Amino acid sequence: MNQPVTSTAPSRTRASFHAMTDGTPEDWLVIGAANHEFGAALPDRVLTHLRLLGGDFGGFAVDRLTHSLQTATRAERAGRSDEYLLCALLHDIGDTLGPHNHADVAAAIVKPFVDPDLHWLVEHHGEFQGYYFFHFVGLDRDRRDRYRDDPRFDLTAEFCAEYDQNSFDPDHPTHSLEHYEPLIRDLMSRPKRSMYAGTD
Repeated sequence: MNQPVTSTAPSRTRASFHAMTDGTPEDWLVIGAANHEFGAALPDRVLTHLRLLGGDFGGFAVDRLTHSLQTATRAERAGRSDEYLLCALLHDIGDTLGPHNHADVAAAIVKPFVDPDLHWLVEHHGEFQGYYFFHFVGLDRDRRDRYRDDPRFDLTAEFCAEYDQNSFDPDHPTHSLEHYEPLIRDLMSRPKRSMYAGTD
């Protein structure tokens, strides 16, 4: 016997409309249920994408995954918050799909899950990291100074100095990705800011 359609259990697996102007409340219940399921699997996709950084050295002494893990390990040993560790771990996740703007990609991924100051740190860390090498490649190492009066300047400069620029050491004891999997699953299961949740 067919069950009646309710607000919590859509009877269809796909919406019926071909243009949003023709959508119905039931259509959006179907889409909402599918989106909830898709969103719940975000940590799995992030973990998969982090693994793509493994074996990609880009000329450095360690691969991009080890660099990310080492950055997070240093921050963890310094007693930083879980949100800070998530940022440290994901700060270069954009390298594969956004090699020309990797910080923007990473910042977009962490934005719903961390405080605004940490989102800003991830979004601007590329310019701050440039202090350590831009002068070797014909760029202005002091590019970060445009943010000198921003209250997040010191936070971001410290991240690069203490955890990022020095995390290319193949001999440094570094936690595995599995060590950080529970943290990723916990923080990325509950967005703090999202226009779809009415919180941004």
